[in-house]
Amino acid sequence: MSNRADAYKAAGVNIDEANEFVERIKALAVSTHGKGVLSGIGGFGGLYKPDLGNIQAPVLVAGTDGVGTKLKLAFAFDGHDTIGIDLVGMSVNDVLVQGARPLFFLDYFATGRLDSEVAVRVIAGIVDGCKQAKCSLLGGETAEMPGFYPSGEYDLSGFCVGMVDYDRIVDGSQVGHDDVIIGLPSTGPHANGYSLIRKIFDASGLKGGDILPGGDQTVAQALLAPTRIYVQPVLNILRDLPVRSMAHITGGGFYDNLPRVLPGSVTAHIRFGSWPVAPVFQWLKAQGDLSWPSMLQIFNTGIGFVLVVKRDAVNDIMDRLSAMDMPGYVIGEIKPRAGEEEQVQVHFPED
Repeated sequence: MSNRADAYKAAGVNIDEANEFVERIKALAVSTHGKGVLSGIGGFGGLYKPDLGNIQAPVLVAGTDGVGTKLKLAFAFDGHDTIGIDLVGMSVNDVLVQGARPLFFLDYFATGRLDSEVAVRVIAGIVDGCKQAKCSLLGGETAEMPGFYPSGEYDLSGFCVGMVDYDRIVDGSQVGHDDVIIGLPSTGPHANGYSLIRKIFDASGLKGGDILPGGDQTVAQALLAPTRIYVQPVLNILRDLPVRSMAHITGGGFYDNLPRVLPGSVTAHIRFGSWPVAPVFQWLKAQGDLSWPSMLQIFNTGIGFVLVVKRDAVNDIMDRLSAMDMPGYVIGEIKPRAGEEEQVQVHFPED
């Protein structure tokens, strides 16, 4: 292969390095495979035979995403080990919103020059995320494109396919007045708002190894904290307890994400202060001279996933979350919408 590929290598594409990389990640990928996987890494397509179990009318749910400019901080802080968790989390949490169980995930890794050591670290993070979500890393694509990406940089994207029984799709249509909103905590900004975060960080004069003001983590640890994957605790709840609507709180915060899963006849009333706000968000607000409404529009600000449930189910759901060591907070309620008012109303302590 080496002699045949010399011309391509001279142009900046190292086929031997790519082949070695694929061999190194095969075992990592296989470690995520459930019994539904019928093919190994390296083929042209991944084969998956889903176990329908008791599902009467299977519906596939697909989601795709990347990690945005959080990658820039991964490059700056040598944070390649967990950025793959972000990649998986952003997609599996999305398909979870409809009540779907993630089945498999595929990734796309593109770079100017393949550094297999760095790439293996990234894939190991993807594997970690897949294990957390209990889905199979079915395959992916590695693209080496000389001159397209700056030296030492890469891009990531991926997609997930999940499955839910038609009668158990969570679509928000049954949300009613007096329903309660439960918030599940984030681990930090997850993978949203990083164009602003990088601007704030650059202006702060801090280094990645400095302790974040008000916290006990370094700046790098706080800003690169991987996205929390909510799949297992939420599926556990959905198995036995009624949930009327769910939302993954990503870019746009409460204001943009909650209306996507609510009927037009209701408004979500959120009580700010009903959950702890981590030091990283306190620092971003102060350093960026931002208001709390702006923070809640840009970031998840401490709540990464939301459940809307009937009031009489709250105690059972909170008990279930506690048994799984997943914190949960009652952060608001659903009320009738008055005219054309905004569908998300955040009430601050001074209101």
